[in-house]
Amino acid sequence: MLIRDGATQAVNSFAEDVREGLTRAGQKELPSKYLYDEVGSALFEVISKLPEYGLTRAEERILRRHSGAIAERLAAHGMVVDLGSGSGRKTRQILEALTCHQAATYCPIEISPAALESCERELDDLPHVSILGFEAEYLDGLGRAVARRRPGEGVVVLFLGSSIGNFDRQPGEVFLRKIRQALLPGDALLLGTDLEKPLAQLLSAYDDPLGVTAVFNRNLLARINRELGGDFDLSRFEHMAHYNARDRRIEMHLRSVENQTVSIDGAKFTFQCDETIWTESCHKYGRYEAPEMAKRTGFECVAQLVDEEWAFAENLFVAV
Repeated sequence: MLIRDGATQAVNSFAEDVREGLTRAGQKELPSKYLYDEVGSALFEVISKLPEYGLTRAEERILRRHSGAIAERLAAHGMVVDLGSGSGRKTRQILEALTCHQAATYCPIEISPAALESCERELDDLPHVSILGFEAEYLDGLGRAVARRRPGEGVVVLFLGSSIGNFDRQPGEVFLRKIRQALLPGDALLLGTDLEKPLAQLLSAYDDPLGVTAVFNRNLLARINRELGGDFDLSRFEHMAHYNARDRRIEMHLRSVENQTVSIDGAKFTFQCDETIWTESCHKYGRYEAPEMAKRTGFECVAQLVDEEWAFAENLFVAV
């Protein structure tokens, strides 16, 4: 079953965020969550298979090797809430292991209805798994899911991939504290963190030679055209990815290649040549950081599983 927020509300929020982001003083910016419409979600699935982007395969290796052990620690957790589920492909490993112990309710949370529908198709063949999807923002969906927990039922929240890396560090910890506030002691959070690695490896992962990431990034402008009546000429914006060493993050931008004016539903937005729209941040972490974040946000990190081929960690937090 899929529980939807109102489509009109979602369009209005998108329009408001675009208007605010493109009129911001200094650096123009658009929220990265809007990269993932139906087209963007499909493009990201392609990115996850590129040889240069090893993050998804690293996480899948960890889950394939360790899902059984994770499930044993979470044997009393009958509700799985997946923040930003995507296609649900990676989650299959966890659900198969958990349902060796008991039936489970799986709650994917997505703002992309196409991703939710893909997730349901991917996982609806699993026995002993009831799927209850929410088309909602992360925290709203989490609150609505945990309100349905049965007495005595534990909850495990999945925040996989490098999703925490889309937050600046302090706002990321604020977000983790809000997750903790929605949980009870003994509930769990499985948190993916992409680790620091050589610069050349990072840059090729976010600016691949085939140009798939560039198409993915520019699709945000195409989405504005499709949904909000924009007239962006995508050929006039160039995909850029660079590493901010001070903040230890990859930044993705769209650079205007000339002076131009764009119309969105009658409103005008001007761009100077070389001016950029900042579309995504992907922070990278040291191995020591996740256990420290856990302590500061009301959790204990009880396990950290690291893939050595592509430096990535899966961190199991338990609410205290």
